[in-house]
Amino acid sequence: MITLLMALFMVLFSITSVNKSKLEILSKTLQEAFSGKVLPGGQAIRNTGADSKAVSAPTANPPIPAITTLVGQAAASPTLAAARAREQENFQRLKRQIDEYARQKGIQSKLQTVIAQRGLVIRLLTDRVLFDSGLAELKPAATPVLSKVAEILRQERVHQVMVEGHTDPVPIAGSVFPTNWELSTARASRVVRFLIGQGVASHRLSAAGYAYLHPISSNSTAMGRSRNRRVEIVLLRSGQGTAQQGGKTP
Repeated sequence: MITLLMALFMVLFSITSVNKSKLEILSKTLQEAFSGKVLPGGQAIRNTGADSKAVSAPTANPPIPAITTLVGQAAASPTLAAARAREQENFQRLKRQIDEYARQKGIQSKLQTVIAQRGLVIRLLTDRVLFDSGLAELKPAATPVLSKVAEILRQERVHQVMVEGHTDPVPIAGSVFPTNWELSTARASRVVRFLIGQGVASHRLSAAGYAYLHPISSNSTAMGRSRNRRVEIVLLRSGQGTAQQGGKTP
């Protein structure tokens, strides 16, 4: 007990004996550490105990470009929607013109139009209208129909035009074309040549042949195969270019 008391008194005595020079050095060191030279925000830590406002101070240059981008996108959305609405109205107007022409000529079953996701599709069945079986030379009956389509394309002047050739899956026999691939491509190219000759700008036009891969009707019947033998002239929607897949209307 006496030993413990003596040890306690010695500890108390040592605590009360403070080295003033060491204390001054310690105080100066702490002031420099919290002055901001070593630790950013040191003054706030020393004065207020790390106030959240001082620690999370905003930067001098906030991310204004990101905000500007969001505002620009919000402003562009109504403009884009308005442009798409005008395009849809334009397609509907052209569709009415072509449908009226087909009704007047009594060829509604041979000349049809569809407004699809990819654009305005002008569908021409080839049998007894555009081509003879297995050939890619235009029939005389095709001239007035394609001339009307060319007239509408010349007036429209805006959209890219994809001309697509389609066939049925029946193998070709007795033709200069070995397969339906060559036949469908040759027919699409022949229609493109006709449209260019009618004054449609060549830079707007492209041709593609899809053979029998995109039927619009069943190939199990003669009527279905007749519908699948067709040429489609597609006014592509803005921004879609010409690399579009043909076939069924989406």
